[in-house]
Amino acid sequence: MSVKIETKCIHLEEKIEQAEKEDACKTLHYGSVSFPIYQSATYAHPAVGESTGYDYSRLQNPTRAQVEKVVAQLEGGIDAFAMSTGMAAITLLFEIFNPGDHVIIDSDLYGGAIRLFDHVNAKNGVNFTRANCSVDDVESLVTKETKAIYIETPTNPMMNVTDIVKLSEIAKRHNLLLIVDNTFLSPYFQNPLNLGADVVIHSGTKYLAGHNDTLAGFIVTNRTDIQEKLRFLIKTTGAGLAPFDCWLVLRGIKTLAIRMKQSQENAIKIVNWLKNQKAVTKVLYPGLKDHPGYEIMKKQARGFGAMVTFNVTDEALAKKILGSVKLIQYAESLGGVETLITYPTTQTHADVPEELRLKNGITPATLRLSVGIEDADDLIEDLAQAFV
Repeated sequence: MSVKIETKCIHLEEKIEQAEKEDACKTLHYGSVSFPIYQSATYAHPAVGESTGYDYSRLQNPTRAQVEKVVAQLEGGIDAFAMSTGMAAITLLFEIFNPGDHVIIDSDLYGGAIRLFDHVNAKNGVNFTRANCSVDDVESLVTKETKAIYIETPTNPMMNVTDIVKLSEIAKRHNLLLIVDNTFLSPYFQNPLNLGADVVIHSGTKYLAGHNDTLAGFIVTNRTDIQEKLRFLIKTTGAGLAPFDCWLVLRGIKTLAIRMKQSQENAIKIVNWLKNQKAVTKVLYPGLKDHPGYEIMKKQARGFGAMVTFNVTDEALAKKILGSVKLIQYAESLGGVETLITYPTTQTHADVPEELRLKNGITPATLRLSVGIEDADDLIEDLAQAFV
């Protein structure tokens, strides 16, 4: 039985197939509708050389296995790896590289990723070249030491859109990995593996969990060689996601589809309102027809998401808005049911060198909205009073 993505957020296809063959209510977790939290550090063995399939929760846990299967299913991967945070996921992934390896990275990335690359991976001998992967000649940057290309699309926070298919063709010509951070759109709107990527990264804290109540990260791949390396690394380094947090993400994913639909609908209304405000000098949203990545987004995604970046006239107004919003909360993060407004200069990108921030277009007058599922008119009314 083939099901659509809305159903995949709630049911594993393999369980549907199993239910068609047997009385699942008697065999699957005593008929529990909510997948159980297996809060156990270790597992007893029936005898020497025999196992229940689980040995120690650092290696694997039934609740973690379930959320990994769900995320892999949503992204079209063969396996997923649930980590303690999004940054833990990126950190684990970069353990597959060796000193002297070269990675091409997008110049506009989440500040935490930039900090990791500049201060940890570089220290360990991995070399990086930055490029605006949406417009630059990425292929000209490939050297014999290059092992991967790492992008976000849309980027955080400047909403640049990269053609994943085009970049995957470059990667395949040079036997490189293409790694795509898909946090902003979630698997509901975009599936990079289906477009030629080899690895997908998620901050599961954001849209997958969806309620600003837990931290999580995911790596998804469709390559067995990467899968084998990551299975070894996750048991060795020990940053796998704890059972209760796995359960929170499972619960969040059940409403991923309806949350993404409502958040996007609200975002479009807010974008149209922002475009008519004299104090707003620029609105960055890939759902706008004048956005440079609009046509690419229509080709490679099923929606435009709910992240909006905009510039106001000056730094003073930006700070006034941050201090004046009431319903909208001034907080770092994104992807939850609550609408959040963020100041990249001092929050998400505070550790990014000022020269790079300004080059990417992040100024003291730049604000970022993660639009939630509240009533759109209420959100606009709150913005309107904050602008005054």
